[in-house]
Amino acid sequence: MSDRLFIFDTTLRDGEQVPGCQLNTVEKIEVAKALEELGVDVIEAGFPVSSPGDFNSVVEISKAVTWPTICALTRAVENDIRVAADALQFAKHKRIHTGIGTSDSHIRYKFNSNREEILERAVAAVSYAKRFVEDVQFYAEDAGRTDNEYLARVIEAVIKAGATVVNIPDTTGYCLPEEFHAKIKYLCEHVDGIHKATIATHCHNDLGMATANTVSGILGGARQAEVTINGIGERAGNTSLEEVVMTFRSHRELGIDTNINATKITGISRLVSSLMNMPVQPNKAIVGRNAFAHSSGIHQDGVLKNRESYEIIDPKDVGIDENSIVLTARSGRAALKHRLHVLGIDMEKEALDKAYQAFLRLADKKKEINDDDILMLAGEHRANHRIRLEFLQVTSGVGIHSVASIGLNIAGEHFEACASGNGPVDAAISAIKLIIRRTMLVKEFLIQAINKGSNDIGKVHMTVEHEGNQYYGFSANTDIIAASAEAFIDAINKFPH
Repeated sequence: MSDRLFIFDTTLRDGEQVPGCQLNTVEKIEVAKALEELGVDVIEAGFPVSSPGDFNSVVEISKAVTWPTICALTRAVENDIRVAADALQFAKHKRIHTGIGTSDSHIRYKFNSNREEILERAVAAVSYAKRFVEDVQFYAEDAGRTDNEYLARVIEAVIKAGATVVNIPDTTGYCLPEEFHAKIKYLCEHVDGIHKATIATHCHNDLGMATANTVSGILGGARQAEVTINGIGERAGNTSLEEVVMTFRSHRELGIDTNINATKITGISRLVSSLMNMPVQPNKAIVGRNAFAHSSGIHQDGVLKNRESYEIIDPKDVGIDENSIVLTARSGRAALKHRLHVLGIDMEKEALDKAYQAFLRLADKKKEINDDDILMLAGEHRANHRIRLEFLQVTSGVGIHSVASIGLNIAGEHFEACASGNGPVDAAISAIKLIIRRTMLVKEFLIQAINKGSNDIGKVHMTVEHEGNQYYGFSANTDIIAASAEAFIDAINKFPH
């Protein structure tokens, strides 16, 4: 019988802190329900005291999700803990996640304190959280760079105070795998009462070792892995859920397994990528589009003769259906609805009708519609934008000035403008600025091809600065000029009215 590894997903908290990846409450609920279907044990739904939006998201996710534990993050501050408890009032299974930095760097420079005072604050936070919930998780921030002897003292003290889970984060992604393994093993061997709590890992990927450190920590005795879908997260990201799950599925001899329904992995990967506008790198393990692609003739021959020659995972095990329906202009609404459902998206009739009409227009331009195209269409028609692009006409070429004529629908009113620029994109943006008379500066402009081919969809990411704040816009279109204009408008829609 396998030893149980609990999966703690922090996509909606740590993952959502990535600039440009913020979700609204409806989108967070959609991801939370997909995480529930995936089989995660704990969903870290947010940091309630940080903003009214985060507070409301924790409340609504608590109502929408049934069996996973809903977790709310706090600092070791009584008001944080009270607010978290209030946000969790509707959760069927609730957990408060509180903690404090324990490395000498955090103690001296972040808190201007000393080890004894930090230990007292850690115990006080856990004791206070226990007044509101039975399930209290403690994090020792920057545990990766914390002296093991002192870390053991802190962990022992918070367990005595009632902590049910003790989180050992490699906050800066600094540790080597053998070092992190030794740290977890040291705690198992030197903390009195360690059997009363579950040890958790929370590793960052700054040196590209988040998954390696997490697996090493689990082999050292940890039984909760803190992860995100696609490994998204601050800076270089967090440990990837799919990598940890499939590592232990591939190494059955280790006798460790999770409750995850792996066939849902590809669907939720694409859902999160679409909603957060974070493309998955093609060579990303498990969920990248090249993860099961073989271009070498020798590899292709080997796979055809016996898949296991070059594949340690059957693509179907992670939800990649090699015989999936190919959508074309002749595909009906039912086929589109089915493919959306496979990808983890269920749309209301009105939104589906709009997406289907856009699908037909796109299918006239492309011979085959792939899953990334479908996710783009779904995201576009779930958005509720006050400002919409009605038409765009651009004249451009070598030796002539680019000129753009544009029409916008702003809350039901129609506006038109014409402008020239240094290229077609600049002309289109200049025309938009003539209508939207605000101070705006494009700080970043990135174009990506989703797959291959001159008729493929191009995806545009744009960062626009307005009154000292940065707003992120995204769009995708077979016409890259139109995609650029739509991305600029998407960013403007996020400005305060």
